[in-house]
Amino acid sequence: RLPKTFPLRRAGALLLLLACLLTGRAEAVEVSASSAILMDMDSGRVLYERNAGARMLIASITKIMTAVVALEHGRLQQEYTVTAQDMAEGSSMYLKEGEELTLETLLYGLLLCSGNDAAVAVAEHVGGSVEGFVERMNETAMELGMENSSFANPNGLDDEEHYSTAYDMALLARSAMGNETLVRMASTRTVTIGGRTMTNHNKLLRLMDGCLGLKTGYTRAAGRTLVSCAERNGQRLVAVTLQ
Repeated sequence: RLPKTFPLRRAGALLLLLACLLTGRAEAVEVSASSAILMDMDSGRVLYERNAGARMLIASITKIMTAVVALEHGRLQQEYTVTAQDMAEGSSMYLKEGEELTLETLLYGLLLCSGNDAAVAVAEHVGGSVEGFVERMNETAMELGMENSSFANPNGLDDEEHYSTAYDMALLARSAMGNETLVRMASTRTVTIGGRTMTNHNKLLRLMDGCLGLKTGYTRAAGRTLVSCAERNGQRLVAVTLQ
């Protein structure tokens, strides 16, 4: 996720890129990310790209896939009892062993708090095991045509077998934006549910009119990763920046 001290230079560049494309002025736009893409969400047409096919670590934007698979195979109001095995390093929604939460609450913790613990709990809840859930993630990636992607876990922690590309993540974002429940969650700034109040780490929701989400990411090895979607004047765009 984005550190609290993140100066928003990457987000600012993405804002500029989105704004220029939405108004038809993209010629002079450049971003600092080593890999990036801007795609028309409805047609799939690539409007801008920079090394968009390079395989890279993706950090917590992985959780878009986690949410897509969970919403396809799980039931929002089904409850899950948290276990000690659900705890994970890094960003957290601060699950406690023994508490009972619905899949909906876990998904808000996944998408707003970027909870690595939420990702493990979702995987156990929906897939029966992390391994079984990850298998479904990779099956979904193949179905979406994400030919240069491999998922090893549901939260995006660094692994040599866990990678994707800006192009593939744009394909995933297009699919994700077709799910109204996921869009509702990812675009929520603050929610109180399951005894928790959670605030979305995606600062673009507050900085850009028309921003619909989706997900921020960060690890030391992956650097900053970001998948964003925006809509203005009937045009919907998805932008991905990696490192």
